[in-house]
Amino acid sequence: MLQKFASLRDGLTKTRDAVFGRVVTLLGQSEITPDLWDELEALLIQADVGVNTTLDLLERLRGRATREGITRADMLRVGLKAELRAMLGDAQPLALDPSRPLTVILVVGVNGSGKTTSIAKLAAYYKHSKRNVLLAAADTFRAAAGEQLDIWAERVGVPIVGGQPGSDPGSVVFDAVQAAKARKADLLIADTAGRLHTQYNLMQELKKVRAVSAKAVPGAPHETFLVIDATNGQNALTQAKQFKDAVAVTGVVLTKLDGTAKGGIVFSITHEMGLPVRFVGTGERVGDWAEFDPDAFVDGLFE
Repeated sequence: MLQKFASLRDGLTKTRDAVFGRVVTLLGQSEITPDLWDELEALLIQADVGVNTTLDLLERLRGRATREGITRADMLRVGLKAELRAMLGDAQPLALDPSRPLTVILVVGVNGSGKTTSIAKLAAYYKHSKRNVLLAAADTFRAAAGEQLDIWAERVGVPIVGGQPGSDPGSVVFDAVQAAKARKADLLIADTAGRLHTQYNLMQELKKVRAVSAKAVPGAPHETFLVIDATNGQNALTQAKQFKDAVAVTGVVLTKLDGTAKGGIVFSITHEMGLPVRFVGTGERVGDWAEFDPDAFVDGLFE
C-alpha cells in the first residue's frame, strides 16, 4: 500500500503544485467569502475537473457548509476532500475469476494515448502476480503497432501472437485465443486499432473484434479498458463517450499522469462517464504503474 501511494503521489506532483497547492492556500484564509467560491471554481476548472463536474461539486460543498455551519475556509478544505473522494466511488480493482480458464481483456484507445505501453505494463503487472499472460497484436492497421508490441512483449518476457499488417484483427484475436488455450495461458490481453479511415470504420472494427472474442471464449471480452492520455484533459471525454457507446468499456487506464497539471480529469471520467479508473500510468518505466486507489489519489492532490 505504501509503494502504491508513493507512485500516485509522485505522479500527481504537477497537478498538486500547479493547482491544488493553490487550493490549499486559498482554503487557508480566515473566512468564506463570495470571492473565495469564485476563485475555487476557477482553480478546479483549471485542473480540468470540468465545468459540469465543478459546478456539481461546489453545489455539494455549499450544501455541506450550510448543514455543518462551516464559516471558516480552513474547515472547508476537509469538506472539499470528502466531496472529491465521494465522486470517485469505491475502488474497483480488477478481480480475475480464478475458476475461469481464460480471461480476455480488450484494450482500446486512440493512437498516441499510451495504449501500447499500457498493455506492456498491464502484462508485466499480472505476470508479477503469477498469471500466465499472452498478448494479441490485433492492431493490424497501423504498420508499426505490431512491431512496437513485439518489442515490449520481449522486454517484459510475455509471449505474443500477431498477424500481417492489414490482416483481419478478428482473426488475430481468434488465433490468440487458440494459442492461449494450447499454452494454458489464463489471461489474454489484446491490442486493438486506434485509428482507421473514419471513426465509423474504427468502431465497427472494434465491435467485430468483440464479437469474435465472444464466440471464442464464453463471456469474452471480460473487460474492455479504454486508455486515456491525461494530458488531453477534457478533450479526452469526447473520445471516451464514443468508445463507451461502441464497445461497452468497463474501465479506464489513465496514462501520462506525471506529465500534466490536469489530473482533475479523473473526476470528470467518474462523474460524467460513470466509468471507474482501474489503473494509472505515472512514468515511462514498466514499474510506473498502479491500481487506482481513490483514497491515495485524493490525498495525493493535497499532500
